Amino acid sequence: MRFTRLIFFALLALGFSACERAPLHRQESFVFGTRVEILIAGMDEAAARQAASVVLKEFDRLHRSYHAWEASELSAMNDALASGQTRIVSPELAFLLTDAQRRSAMSGALFDPGIGKLIRLWGFHSDAFKPSLPDPEKIAVWLKARPGLADLSVDGIKDGIKVNSANPEVLVDLGGYLKGFALDRADRLLRTQGVTNALVNIGGNIMALGTKNGRPWRVGIQHPRQPGAMATVQLKDGEAIGTSGDYQRYFELDGKRYCHLIDPRTGAPVAHTRSLTILVTPRENAGTLSDAASKPLFIAGEHWPELAKKMAVKNVLRVDAAGKIQVSESFMERIEFVGGKPHFLEIVR
Repeated sequence: MRFTRLIFFALLALGFSACERAPLHRQESFVFGTRVEILIAGMDEAAARQAASVVLKEFDRLHRSYHAWEASELSAMNDALASGQTRIVSPELAFLLTDAQRRSAMSGALFDPGIGKLIRLWGFHSDAFKPSLPDPEKIAVWLKARPGLADLSVDGIKDGIKVNSANPEVLVDLGGYLKGFALDRADRLLRTQGVTNALVNIGGNIMALGTKNGRPWRVGIQHPRQPGAMATVQLKDGEAIGTSGDYQRYFELDGKRYCHLIDPRTGAPVAHTRSLTILVTPRENAGTLSDAASKPLFIAGEHWPELAKKMAVKNVLRVDAAGKIQVSESFMERIEFVGGKPHFLEIVR
């Protein structure tokens, strides 16, 4: 069994910082079950350290508040919904749920944080799970019930915001959404503290602010089967990158790989795609979109171009199960492949 996480490499920002005169502050933590890194360029060390600490503290709060299987506001809500009860939630959680509902509908429910029980059946609701296949009968029961975020009702009342579910099988897991939301929160927190040049990396979900001492931030796109990057891309101010890969969290059994990215239509992990990366150009909540959109496009497989248009995503790179690379025409203009253009490459127009 192997259990790995996606790592993006902040190329240049890390590799050449030592030889630069301009300051580059780097601060790390472990939140959301992954390594988090904040790089701040061209700012006094003490001020940069303080700004990064504010962001990391907020990340920790979000992680603790909305953990899917440890004690949190989210897990308390899930327990209430499972027993048919209505739960009063915070305005922030209410926003997360309604925003995720909107994005889920846009994706045709391929992005659906309401499938937490399915994720749990496959053993991914644990920090130390055992590689084993779920009971087929339990998967069949789940598919028959087909719970999802669309079953939730979020209503404002005088004494708070209440959430209930028409389907008791709904279990909300914001793992495929919260890192992107955190990127947007980091963007706002940094800018309000006077930070205009920074790179925030949450386990491969990246947001860029400004430049790295006058040069664009350059990051690498992890190769799904080899160590290191298969391509690099320069990021502009306000751009965000998100990747979904079958090498992030997975286990192998009898020579077959089972990843944490599960198709709600079949109840089984996706096997047709190794990785899918998207770049979101500057817009409101670019970070959230970079996280929420990469999952349904990964699940959509060869049909990703149509869904990408619906979700307003133009820059996409996909590696299929055979290692063939598909790149949208606009993204092809932005990326630089390590070692030259690959042999199995298709440009999608």
